[in-house]
Amino acid sequence: MWMTGRRKGRKRVEPHFGPRAPDLRADPEDRFVASKSAKRRSRRDADHEEEAPRPRKSGRKSARSTPRRRSLIARIAYWSVVAGVWSVIGFTVLFAYHASKLPPIDQLAVPKRPPNIAILSADGALVANRGDTGGAAIHLAELPAYTPKAFIAIEDRRFYSHWGLDPLGILRAIARNVTRRGGMEGGSTLTQQLAKNLFLTQERTFSRKIQEAILALWLEHRYSKDQILELYLNRVYFGSGAYGIEAAANRYFAHSARNITLSESAMLAGLMKAPSKLAPSRNPDAAAERAAQVVTAMAQEGFVTEKMAQIALANPAHAVHDQGAGSINYAADYIMDALDDTVGAIDQDIVVSTTLDPAVQSAAEKALTDELDKKGQKFGVTQGAVVALDLDGAIRALVGGRNYAESQFNRAVSAKRQPGSAFKPFVYLTALEAGLTPDTVREDGPINLKGWQPENYSREYFGPVSLTKGLALSLNTVAVRLGVEVGPKAVAKIAHRLGISSDLQANASIALGTSEVTPLELVTAYAPFANGGVGVQPHIILKVRSADGKLLYQRKGSSNGRIVEPQYVAMMNTMMQETLLTGTARKAELPGWQAAGKTGTSQDFRDAWFVGYTSHLIAGVWLGNDDNSPTKHVSGGNLPVEIWSRLMREAHKGVQVATLPSGTWRATPLPPVAPPGLDILRSLLPASPPREAAPPVPVANARPQAPADNHDAAPVNLKQAAEAAARYPLPQASIPTTRRRDALLPPDDIPGGDAPTERGYLRERGFFEKLFGG
Repeated sequence: MWMTGRRKGRKRVEPHFGPRAPDLRADPEDRFVASKSAKRRSRRDADHEEEAPRPRKSGRKSARSTPRRRSLIARIAYWSVVAGVWSVIGFTVLFAYHASKLPPIDQLAVPKRPPNIAILSADGALVANRGDTGGAAIHLAELPAYTPKAFIAIEDRRFYSHWGLDPLGILRAIARNVTRRGGMEGGSTLTQQLAKNLFLTQERTFSRKIQEAILALWLEHRYSKDQILELYLNRVYFGSGAYGIEAAANRYFAHSARNITLSESAMLAGLMKAPSKLAPSRNPDAAAERAAQVVTAMAQEGFVTEKMAQIALANPAHAVHDQGAGSINYAADYIMDALDDTVGAIDQDIVVSTTLDPAVQSAAEKALTDELDKKGQKFGVTQGAVVALDLDGAIRALVGGRNYAESQFNRAVSAKRQPGSAFKPFVYLTALEAGLTPDTVREDGPINLKGWQPENYSREYFGPVSLTKGLALSLNTVAVRLGVEVGPKAVAKIAHRLGISSDLQANASIALGTSEVTPLELVTAYAPFANGGVGVQPHIILKVRSADGKLLYQRKGSSNGRIVEPQYVAMMNTMMQETLLTGTARKAELPGWQAAGKTGTSQDFRDAWFVGYTSHLIAGVWLGNDDNSPTKHVSGGNLPVEIWSRLMREAHKGVQVATLPSGTWRATPLPPVAPPGLDILRSLLPASPPREAAPPVPVANARPQAPADNHDAAPVNLKQAAEAAARYPLPQASIPTTRRRDALLPPDDIPGGDAPTERGYLRERGFFEKLFGG
C-alpha cells in the first residue's frame, strides 16, 4: 500500500545551498559537531574566494560601491539633522534662560529720553544745550535723505530686509575677523545697537549678546523700520558728550542736523565705529579717513550718485572750534539755575529764549581773555568776570571766568569780593539824599577814628574839595567823612535799595567797600544811574516753550519802580562822568558817548573793578585771583578800564547816541544848613592835620586796621586837579540836621587789613605803600 506523506521514522531531505545550519532540534552534542563542520566549510570557502582571480577594472563603477556611498551620505545627513535639532533645543533653552533675566515682554518699553534744554539768544540763535543728551530729539523726516542712508551704508546695509538679526552679516564679520581682512568687525545690526543703547550696558559678554538679540527681535516686532532708525539716530553716542545726531551736529559743526551736508553726515556716521577715538575735534585726520569710507560705501549701494560722492570726497567736513569751552556756558549754567524758580521740574524737551546778545557776549569774552593772555602774567592776575546789563536789567553778556573748560565756577554770579572804591557811589548818593550837592565841600585831610586812620594812596591831601572832585579822584578821607556823617546804616540801606543783595557790615569802613559783593549785583546797583532812577531786577530768561511750541513761561515787564529821584540821578551822573574825564578812569575810551562810572581796588591789590555805563548799557569788570592772593598792582584804573573800553566800543557799534539822564539841580542849589551837630562832627573830624599827631585813644576790643581801597586814586597832577576843581564853584558846606552824636561815630570793631601795631603805623610809609599801593 502506497503511503501518502512522509514515511514514519525518516527525515525529509530539503534542498540546501551553502553551509548547513545546525539542527536545533538535534542532540546538543550533535549540534556542536555540526557547528564545527559549518565553521570549517566557511573557512574553506573563504580560502577559495581569496585564491579566485580578481575581476578586471573597468571604466564603470562597481554596483556594490554605490550603496556604500549612499549609506555614508545618509549617515552624515542623519547626524546633521540630529545635531541641528539639538542645536535648536540648546539655543532655545539658552534664549529662554537669558530671556528670563529680562523684564516681561508686556512690561518692556523704550526708556523715555532725558529732556533737553535748548537755550536761544535774543535773536533766536541756539547758543547752548543742557541735559544728559546734549541736544534735542529730531524727526527722521527733518533730516536730509542722505543722512540716515550714510548710517545704513556703513553699519547695516540690509537694514530694511532683515528682522533684527542679520545672519549673513554675522558670517561676513566672522570671516573677516578670521582672515584679518579689514580689521575686527562686528555683526550687530542697527536694531541690535539700539537695543544695547536703550536697555543694556556696554559690557562685551556672551550673555549680553544673547539679550541684545532678544531685544532686537522685540524692537522689530514692536516698531517700524523708520521708527527704529529714528530712535537710533536720537539715542546713539557720538563722542564729546553728544547723544543724538542733533547734539552731534551742533557740537562738531555748530549748526542743526537739519542743515547737515553729505560730507558731515558721512563723518558722523563714521563715528559709530569708535566715537571717542574718531571724534573730529580730537582726531580730524582719522575722522576724515573714516568719512571717506562711508561715502564710498554709499556710492556702492547707490545711495548717492558718483558725482555727489566725488564732491563729498573732495570737500571733507571740518569740525569747528569746541563750543564746550566758550564763556556762553557760564550763562547757560546760570540759566539752568534760574529755571528751577521759573518752571520747576523739567520732564520734557524745552526751548528757553533769553536776553543774551551773542555779539556783546563774544566781545566781553574776547576782551577779557585777550587782556589776561597779554598782561595777566606780568600783573599776576589769573581770573576775571564781566557782566553787561540793559537799562531794564536784561543780561546781555555774562562771563564767569577766563576759561570754562578749566574752571566752571561762575565768578560773575557766585564770587563775593570786596568792591573797594566801586562802592563809594552809594555813599555819595546817601549824602545827596541827605541834602548835600556835588558842589558841597568836605575836607580832604588826615582823619583818626578811634585808631583807624585811612589815607589817600598818593599820601597827598587837597584840603577843602567838592564832592565831585572827591568822587572823581577817589579820595578816601572824603568818602569816610561822608559815611560817618550820614551813618553807615543809611549807606547800607541805600545800597540794598539799589540792588545789592549781600549782607553789608554797617560800620565806618563800609565807605571804602570792605563788604563783599558779586559782580552781578554791583552792576545791577549801577543801573538806576543809567536809566533815570528805576530799580531793576537782573533777568536772563524771557520765554520757555515746550518742544511742540506750548508756552510754559513768559516774563512780564516788571521793575522795582522809581528808587532814586531824578535830581539825584543827575547829580550822580555829573560826578561819575568826571571819573572818566579827569579822575581815576581817564583811560576809558568810548568816543561820541557820554559815559560815567567808578573804579575800585581792594586791599593789597587783591581785587580790581570798574563799573561804567551809558544810556545804552551798563557793564562791570572784575579781576583778581581765586585764592585771594594779591596781584602785582592791578588797580581799577588800568586793566579793568581797558577791558571795559574794548567791550563797550563793540557793544555800541550801530547804536544811536544818547545822553545820560540829567537835571537842573545847578539852577536851584540847596541852601547851606549849619546843624547843631556840626561842632560835634568837627571835633571828631579835624579840618586840618595837627602839627603833632596825637596817639589814638585806646578802645576796648578795637581793631584799628586800614580797610580796602584807594589804589585806584592814582597820583594827580596838582595843576590838572586845580583845573578840574575850578569847573565847579564851591559853596559853603552843609550837612543833615537830624544826626545824633553816636551816629557820627564809627563802631568799635572796624574790619580791615593787618596793621603791625595800634600806634604809629601811619608813620611807617613802607607798610602803607603795600596797603594802599598805586
